[in-house]
Amino acid sequence: MSTPGSNTSLFTDHYELTMLQAALHSGAAHRRSVFETFSRRLPEGRRYGIVAGTGRLLEGLADFRFGQQELDFLARAKVVDDATISWLADFKFSGNIYGYAEGDAYFAGSPILTVESTFAEACLLETYILSVLNHDSAIASAASRMTSAAAGRPCVEMGSRRTHESAAVAASRAAVIGGFAGTSNLAAGQQYGVPTMGTAAHSFTLLHDSEQDAFTAQLESLGRDTTLLVDTYDVDTAVRNAVELAGNQLGAVRLDSGDLLTQARDVRLLLDSLGNHHTKITVTSDLDEFAIAALASAPVDSYGVGTSLVTGSGAPTASMVYKLVSREDDDGNFVPVAKTSKNKVSVGGRKHAVRRQDRNGTATSEVIRIDGQAEDDDGGRPLLEQFVADGEIVTGWTGPDAVARAARRHNETMAELPAEALRLQRGEAVIPTEFEE
Repeated sequence: MSTPGSNTSLFTDHYELTMLQAALHSGAAHRRSVFETFSRRLPEGRRYGIVAGTGRLLEGLADFRFGQQELDFLARAKVVDDATISWLADFKFSGNIYGYAEGDAYFAGSPILTVESTFAEACLLETYILSVLNHDSAIASAASRMTSAAAGRPCVEMGSRRTHESAAVAASRAAVIGGFAGTSNLAAGQQYGVPTMGTAAHSFTLLHDSEQDAFTAQLESLGRDTTLLVDTYDVDTAVRNAVELAGNQLGAVRLDSGDLLTQARDVRLLLDSLGNHHTKITVTSDLDEFAIAALASAPVDSYGVGTSLVTGSGAPTASMVYKLVSREDDDGNFVPVAKTSKNKVSVGGRKHAVRRQDRNGTATSEVIRIDGQAEDDDGGRPLLEQFVADGEIVTGWTGPDAVARAARRHNETMAELPAEALRLQRGEAVIPTEFEE
């Protein structure tokens, strides 16, 4: 994962540069072109997807330059010829980028990101765009399903130890866009202003001579409103010890193993019998959206989610592709182009998108207009925002503020979708995608 100030130009595939070299040789590299990022289908059984990663992509775009180290590597490895290296030395993206706002829903065929520039410039960005959007959108989509299943109970991202250290930061950011309340990852807190939280693991209890000693140390150090992990030994005994030491000011207890539904009910009854009506219960242990939904009737106050979240809960990629859909001809006119192979058909032409709604504000269809305009006389909501104008990143789409903005957008889009979007059972997209010319 890139951070502001790090070079991102080699986060790409070898063939992007060899294509560039051949296009420079033919003279076609400078043709104005339109590339679009979209998914041909949602993951199996999913009813919607959530866009995430655009802010990270824009941050990386600012640093997508070929410095001397990168140029020396390309020359030494004989990736491209000297003429191409000379061209790369002066590269800076100068085109326009439009797309769906982070946090918004997307469906099959949605033009999630549109790049308008020369073929040469747009070609170089392909791999980087897909790397970021495929990963982050998969995480945000899984997070959205989990927070919907949680029905208002907070979810916390805890998956850093289950993925690559850099991907963990991106996953934390995407999780918050998808509705999570915070993360255990401190780097995400530093870079994106994501709330961080956490207290202690089983090792902390095992370090001490007794569970009481461990609880006492944590309470004295972190305060009585801390969360005590109560399933290192015997849960009933641990809860009694916790209440004896902290009284009714104990913030929460955490359950991390076993039959969480039964244990949560038993612990709630025990806490209430001891006068700790306000002590909360948080649960962890390999949760996903289905486990969270199964705990809906349990007296649980919050969830900690790790492995399933950072792996997209069975859909680790959004399966997005990046295709040339329009290019300039020899007369300077734009002509639609598309791949037409039997199994991977694309739709040519630059797209605009609106989401039509009924009189109650509920989405009814995703309308994709080919070479049309975004305005909709039928009350639809235009979906494309401009992120880059003539090579300059538009203010407001990067940094911590952009994450908060995307989380709000997610809340708004979920309220806009039909109620069927919240179902976890396998099904078709919650609204249809309609192409109009």
